[in-house]
Parts: sequence; structure tokens; C-alpha cells
Amino acid sequence: MTVEFNERGKYFTDIISKVAVTAVIQTTTHRIEGAIHVRLDGRVKDELDRTNLFIAVTGAKIFAPDGALVYEAEFMTIARAQIVWVIPSDDTAYAGDQ
Repeated sequence: MTVEFNERGKYFTDIISKVAVTAVIQTTTHRIEGAIHVRLDGRVKDELDRTNLFIAVTGAKIFAPDGALVYEAEFMTIARAQIVWVIPSDDTAYAGDQ
């Protein structure tokens, strides 16, 4: 890790600070519940728009199309090309009973 300071005392580092956002991710074959890591003051959409081929998910639970839990993993990566939709769990815009 490198840390550099400018003349005003501001520091720069190679580490990117992120916050975990719990989300439901639908791929072409499975539904995944887990945490996507988003840059501070960023949005889930910003992470999905990056050019990396994969997105990291922690605390992942993978469900089959019938809703059965297939697998659990502390860490996994998902190919962005396989993602159909993502819903952050803190998205309360739709309550379902309106």
C-alpha cells in the first residue's frame, strides 16, 4: 500500500473504501442474496456500470428457480453479463400493499 500527501496535507492511497449494500441479484439461472460492495457516496448502478467482467458478492445465498437454497458462500463473483436485475434491499419505494 502506498500513501502520498500533497502540499495541503490531503492524502492519496491505493485502497478504495467501499460500503456493503445487501441486494437481491437475479441471474439468467439463479437468484442470489448477498452484499455488493459500493464505493463511498456511490450507487449500486455505478458498480454495475464498471467495465470489470465480474462483480463481487459476500455472504451469498444462491437459490434455484423453484426457491430452494442451493448453496451458501462467504465470497463469490458473478459475471456481469449473466445479471438480469438487481434490487438493493434498502429500496423501500415499493411496499407491495398499496
